[in-house]
Amino acid sequence: MPGLRPALAFALLLPALAACSDATSQAEKPPPVVRTETVSLVADGESRSYTGVVLARRESVQGFRVGGRIVERLVDVGDSVKAGAPLATLDPVDFDLAVESASAEVDAARAALARAEADAERGKALADRRFASVADLESRELAREEAKSRLSRAERQLELAKNQRSYAVLTASADGVVTALIAEAGQVVAVGDPVLRVAAEGAIEVEVAIPESRLDDLDQGRATVSLWSDGARFPARLRERAPAADPASRTYAARFAFDDPEGRARLGMTANVTIEKGDGRPVAHLPLSAILDQGKGPSVYVVGEDDKLSLRPVEVLRYGAEDAIVGSGLADGERVVTLGVNRLAPDLPVRIADATP
Repeated sequence: MPGLRPALAFALLLPALAACSDATSQAEKPPPVVRTETVSLVADGESRSYTGVVLARRESVQGFRVGGRIVERLVDVGDSVKAGAPLATLDPVDFDLAVESASAEVDAARAALARAEADAERGKALADRRFASVADLESRELAREEAKSRLSRAERQLELAKNQRSYAVLTASADGVVTALIAEAGQVVAVGDPVLRVAAEGAIEVEVAIPESRLDDLDQGRATVSLWSDGARFPARLRERAPAADPASRTYAARFAFDDPEGRARLGMTANVTIEKGDGRPVAHLPLSAILDQGKGPSVYVVGEDDKLSLRPVEVLRYGAEDAIVGSGLADGERVVTLGVNRLAPDLPVRIADATP
């Protein structure tokens, strides 16, 4: 059948023609386009700043140990005071009357004791001469002991009244400066009501609020305090951290102490606490999308001079929210692929997205 031979030959040639067509299309397929980033090595360091206020380490609210009406306030805000210096006084009339009354009770108790002792001595003399019974003598002795006890109680009452009188004068508990006035002359206060606030001299610190996502900075970073007024900087150290978050702001209060021998920092000044992390070694900041980990550790695709890819292992020091800190494996100026790394392969030729033709 001579007519079937050309058709059969054509059918046998179809697969070969298709294979040639595929090979031609593969050869003509252009290299994939990739987006890259140039490696720039910088000193490893991460810093965050928090704004706070300069405070005294020890600040106490002063109040009277007794109640009464304030008749005089002896200090103003900003005054420096010494420990034991008078700050305010209460009306002393009632306290003086209490002292006089207790003193009179002591005099009466002493007179009663003297009478009881005399009766006891007479009773003893009568008992020795058998003019009084033993029971009468014991009664006189008991009366004398009771008089002694009453005198002791009256003396304690007098001492208490004198203490109450001394408490009518409010004194400073430590050397410091008055930072706030809470009560004024003429005001009636109860026991322990706040009257004024005194910040103790000496150590000062800055209180800042730390978000819960940054608590690790407190343990790993180095702190520096800078004053907003003149830019003066001081090394600082974490002294106190709140164990629980503030219910409203959901932040943790932290206090940083610092030394200011020249006295440039004043209470209430605005200050910034800068916390720095890192050891200063050269590192590269790369997007997280540039890191490829196939189970053998992190690596990146580096574009060579011939525009071919090479897969290079790298050391990732830490991962951030948007980037990875690479410590070794890259050189300054190299180009790293930042997108679609899971679809690439080593030695694959590529085109740079931002390269000019």
